Amino acid sequence: MRIHFTGIAGAGMSAVALMMRDAGHQVSGSDADVFPPISTYVAGLGFPVTYRFDATNLPDDLDVLVLGASAKLGGGDNPEVLAAKARGVQITNFAELVGRFTLERTNTVVAGSFGKSTCTALMAHILRQAGVDAGWMIGAISTSLPETGHWGHAQDMVLEGDEYIIGNGDLRSKFALYHPQHLLLTSLIHDHVNVFPTFADYEAPFLDLLRGLPAEGLCVLRAHPAIRAAANETRAQILWYDTKPCEGWFSRDVIYGEVSTFTLVGPQGQTLDLRTRLLGAHNIENIVGVGAYLLTRGLAVPQAFAEGVASFEGIRRRLDRLTTTSQVPVIEGFGSSYEKARSAIEAVRLHFPKRPLTVVFEPHTFSWRSRDALNWYDTVFEGATRVLICPPPGHGATSHHQSSFAEILTRTRATGLQTQGVETAEAAMEALSDLTGDEIVLLLSSGPILGLPDILPEIFDRLYG
Repeated sequence: MRIHFTGIAGAGMSAVALMMRDAGHQVSGSDADVFPPISTYVAGLGFPVTYRFDATNLPDDLDVLVLGASAKLGGGDNPEVLAAKARGVQITNFAELVGRFTLERTNTVVAGSFGKSTCTALMAHILRQAGVDAGWMIGAISTSLPETGHWGHAQDMVLEGDEYIIGNGDLRSKFALYHPQHLLLTSLIHDHVNVFPTFADYEAPFLDLLRGLPAEGLCVLRAHPAIRAAANETRAQILWYDTKPCEGWFSRDVIYGEVSTFTLVGPQGQTLDLRTRLLGAHNIENIVGVGAYLLTRGLAVPQAFAEGVASFEGIRRRLDRLTTTSQVPVIEGFGSSYEKARSAIEAVRLHFPKRPLTVVFEPHTFSWRSRDALNWYDTVFEGATRVLICPPPGHGATSHHQSSFAEILTRTRATGLQTQGVETAEAAMEALSDLTGDEIVLLLSSGPILGLPDILPEIFDRLYG
């Protein structure tokens, strides 16, 4: 088949394009207004990519057009969509494509409000290192893997399961189409308030996911109150995990540092000593969940699991240390939701407890820009010394109750935290010019954040190296 991806620079879209190429299909893509790291990543994928939307991008023998969900794509007004419709070409989305092509695979879905990208990537990395050619799809870039999407020849397929809706015309969660035989559920905390106004709305697709598991499946669940309340919805075998003692798998004797160490404990009392360079308590939790799954299913032996954990380099934008020699580390976190932002800040405070923390934050997602979530700013930056806030973008602003830049700044300043708005990279650099050399700088966003991830590391390595 010949498949064209309109919106190829979406993390999930590019991963699925790679899966389809690996499976033997001819792939091309297009996008516009993209930014690193995904734009740089897509440019090196090795198949035709055009950075404009135009009917001429569609191959003459096109079989399927896969349309992304981003507001910038224009939906039915996109010239590529109009041309595909005129030619009678099938138009679908990447979740439907994944569901259709993996019907005969043994799918494991990794889902949750946070942690799913790291857990999926870690699982794929360990399987690959252990010699299992499983398939995978990950909505983020890991330097430990050659690509974000892989078809594989083994029966197992590991899929990051996004609860976000397919699009404005299809309100199903993406993971609803993945027909999992097994599930790893990391967390269940209200998110994406623009499409799930209440926790009950947000919880509903997860309950459906649990109900859809077969009785012979394995359901690995974080021992969290909301997940425990939902667990009776599944027929599958339940296995619990946590960072404190529970009836399943848990961690103990955690020592945090540049390399953190801890002991993984199994339900029969078995133990395994582990080392990781990942930062934060939430990453210990992620490792425990992946260990519970892989070791229980016998997809990795303990030694291979320990080696995989030690060699795993994590996910881009998930607490990446961008500087190499600077005494002031610049770390990039993924702040797409309240919980993810809090996890990033708490992890930095855990590893650098005595150093002043400056957070540079961009409210990029619909949730951060929504007036319905303004209360997030009341507590999200706790532990920081000061925060620099970039302006919210305007794409899709009419689809929700968009907060103004001034409202976001006012709400944050009301907490008493030193807060400054910075509208350009130059303004951010000026605000950071008073550092003494003992600080930590955390860049926090799911967007381009004024290009600072590309600009700051070289400057800081020169100034503070």
